[in-house]
Amino acid sequence: MSNEPTPSPPRPGHRLLRTAGAAATGLAAATAALGTGAMAAYATGAPSTPVIAVGSAAIDLTPTPLKEYAVRTFGARDKAVLLDGIHLTMALLAVLAGLLAARRPLAGAAALGAFGGLGVWAALSRPGAHAADCAPSVAAGVVGAATLLLLARSWRRTSPALLGPQPEPEQEGAVPGPAPAVTSRRTVLAATAATFTAGALAGIGGRILTDRRLDVTAARDAVRLPAPAVPPAPPPPSVHPNIPGLSPFTTPNADFYRVDTALTLPRIDPRDWALRIHGLVDRPQLITFDQLLREPLEELDHTLSCVSNEVGGPYLGTTRWLGASLPALLRRAGVRPGADQLVGRSQDGMTIGTPLESVLDGRRALLAVAMNGEALPLAHGFPCRSVVPGFYGYTSATKWLVDLEVTTFAAFDPYWVQRGWDRTGTVRTASRIEVPAPFAKVAAGNVDIAGTAWATHRGIAAVEVRIDQGHWRQAELAFDAGPDLWRQWSYRWAGAPPGAHRIEVRATDTTGAVQPEQRATPFPSGATGWHSTVVTVT
Repeated sequence: MSNEPTPSPPRPGHRLLRTAGAAATGLAAATAALGTGAMAAYATGAPSTPVIAVGSAAIDLTPTPLKEYAVRTFGARDKAVLLDGIHLTMALLAVLAGLLAARRPLAGAAALGAFGGLGVWAALSRPGAHAADCAPSVAAGVVGAATLLLLARSWRRTSPALLGPQPEPEQEGAVPGPAPAVTSRRTVLAATAATFTAGALAGIGGRILTDRRLDVTAARDAVRLPAPAVPPAPPPPSVHPNIPGLSPFTTPNADFYRVDTALTLPRIDPRDWALRIHGLVDRPQLITFDQLLREPLEELDHTLSCVSNEVGGPYLGTTRWLGASLPALLRRAGVRPGADQLVGRSQDGMTIGTPLESVLDGRRALLAVAMNGEALPLAHGFPCRSVVPGFYGYTSATKWLVDLEVTTFAAFDPYWVQRGWDRTGTVRTASRIEVPAPFAKVAAGNVDIAGTAWATHRGIAAVEVRIDQGHWRQAELAFDAGPDLWRQWSYRWAGAPPGAHRIEVRATDTTGAVQPEQRATPFPSGATGWHSTVVTVT
């Protein structure tokens, strides 16, 4: 029997430390990759950042029901949740790559580098992509793979057990060869921490530098809006019932809803902006921002709503838009016979299709440059967007507009139509209860009920309220400011008795169509159903 001692197996604490160290190398390498991508995006623009490129591609590939769930569940935070999910997924993959690299460095590095390849594909899949857009992802993939390879090999040298069995001397008395170099564990941990820190700082710095390079705040502040050719009168006070808790008649810009697919806001300097009008026209146009401001500008009070709005939902708002007449510009271009669709394209590649006959039927469609007396906020389309009353935003309101193509429905399916949404997008007749709030407790006696109804470009003729499945009662309508605007209403519930009660509302538009009772989801042409709320009278 041999008298040589048998090597003892690694203690659990050492095994856990090795595992944690390997996972940390993966996270550090991934952070270095993301930091490199963010720095490289300084030259190519924020949308080419690997995480943003992958997130944008994920939005395009996400099934419609899942998109609707995200909007319904997370609201304006849906994009932040998506990005958080991508970062979390990458962190998990980075940990797995680090663990794999502890045994097989090349395999682990290749796994991490594959994320760079995914970023390349995502960047090049965007409409109007250029070869340079994939540079941040290429740089991220190379740096991430190389960093993990170096850290993993260094980490292996801290543990001779990971280097595999060493050859025994061939005969007694033979001099063994040099032992493999062993790196101090403290040295590798310090290198891993330094890599993580440097990657994080590069990511933050790259984002800050890119935002500064592309910042158009000063350019937006410098815009001097001309007065409208015929200034409209402000809405009279009677458009808004004086009931606490009811939405203001005009929605402040800061409170105006935002639903779109842009993970980063397009930043367009108005000095560089131009709108191309082409397609089935006799005289294609190219209009600069200064030329657009020299057009006879109009103001339009209009209620814009999103097709993703659930019954009683928050995705609508009323604002005073300022812009140039879209029908006048199209007639100047000379629309050819047979054209029936107007396709707007945004700088980020989104396409919105509007029925052309509706744009030209006399309604006041605009190329808007301002809302509520100030240049469009970045989130709402600066420097220019389209506004066409009567339609949900997904078929009428192209933000960050840079291109208008006169075409046909047969020739082209816009973004949302490709995903199964209704081609027309006409706003449905709808109403909601805003006061009392859901599950509110109110004192017995006289209770004010109030809310808003809309049927854009048709107008609201009546609103009815009923309580506990009783008779429908006519609500009092506020002043009618026009068919392109919502109409607010109120009802005095006299002698409300104690207990829990269910309140329902329905609207009738000026064509005589009554809001349908049957509930339908927003997909594919807008939600239907009566809004209801439950309150407790004490």
